[in-house]
Amino acid sequence: MREETTAVHSGLHPERHQGAVNPPVFHASTILSRTVEEFRRKRKDWALDRPGTFYGRYGTPTTDALREAIAALEGGHRTLVYPSGLAACAGALVAFLSSGDHVLMSDSVYGPTRNFATGFLRRFGVSTTFFDPLLGSAVEALIKPETRVVYLESPGSLTFEMQDVPAIAEKAHRRGVTVVADNTWATPLYFKPFAHGVDVSVHSATKYILGHSDAMLGTITCTREAWPKLKSATYELGQTAGPDDVYLGQKGLRTLPVRMKQHCAAGIALAEWTARQPEVERVLHPALPGDSGHAIWKRDFTGAGGLFGVVLKEGVTDAALCAMIDGLELYGIGFSWGGYESLIVPFDPREARTATQWPHKGPCFRIHAGLENVDDLIEDLDAGFGRLRAAA
Repeated sequence: MREETTAVHSGLHPERHQGAVNPPVFHASTILSRTVEEFRRKRKDWALDRPGTFYGRYGTPTTDALREAIAALEGGHRTLVYPSGLAACAGALVAFLSSGDHVLMSDSVYGPTRNFATGFLRRFGVSTTFFDPLLGSAVEALIKPETRVVYLESPGSLTFEMQDVPAIAEKAHRRGVTVVADNTWATPLYFKPFAHGVDVSVHSATKYILGHSDAMLGTITCTREAWPKLKSATYELGQTAGPDDVYLGQKGLRTLPVRMKQHCAAGIALAEWTARQPEVERVLHPALPGDSGHAIWKRDFTGAGGLFGVVLKEGVTDAALCAMIDGLELYGIGFSWGGYESLIVPFDPREARTATQWPHKGPCFRIHAGLENVDDLIEDLDAGFGRLRAAA
């Protein structure tokens, strides 16, 4: 099946639910058995990854539907759900690390993931080396005997550097290192992590998969080889997600292909328009031909998320940037992204980099292109640039 069809039909089993198209929401902790024999069989089936429901925390038909659909879309072996994107990022790391181990992590990684590495992991005896996201295969020189994980995010959070995932994965696998990648920006539609050498793929499903800014959810999908460790760690930690949030994830996933086409097109249109403004030094969007990561994006990706960054020229004041943003009517000021509404936030990359230096001196902001009419979004942003100029 093609992706649009897979997104609609995967995980649906109406014959199991009296013909209901959408798998119902199971609010369940205790799952009863009629006999001891049945109880033992259910427990054994769960241990052997056979279909069935044994205990609510291990999954119900509600979670099974979402897990099956995401694994099918992403091309992985199995998927597990977590209560948030950060919980999934953390869970993917904990599953493959022990005290004394070492992690290689991209310097442009999602800030909360970075904090988890420098905080929680360090307290439990795991060391982290942050590396230049543009290293590519040269990352092999940083692999130590105790390195167990290389953690990638392409494009990078905030600064949108593209990483040569296949080259990095090839070097990592040669040394027996697990490759984990945050695939939230591209979604399972626009980048196939397992076809490019990734072992474990993480999503903040809060963003594009849910798509409506009304719940939090995370997912981890992995290869067959990585599954035993991921499964064990997830259930040892008691990680799960509420059935209502999972159900919202199911609903969002069904319309993901349609929504992503709009996010992609609007993001590129806004990025192109913004790049032409005289106050702009650089637009950070790998789908633009002038972007330094465009060649890798074009080779490995089939589309783009609606999220991109903007670097203004040196000399633009913070007051001018605030005047621009504060008066916008269609862009909300807030964290997260991936919902139907457009967002904008200022950011400073220098606050979260240790392996590389941010070369630009002007202020930065990030835009998430929502599902509004793109001409309306451009007009609102044009008025914002007018305020920026007036305040300069």
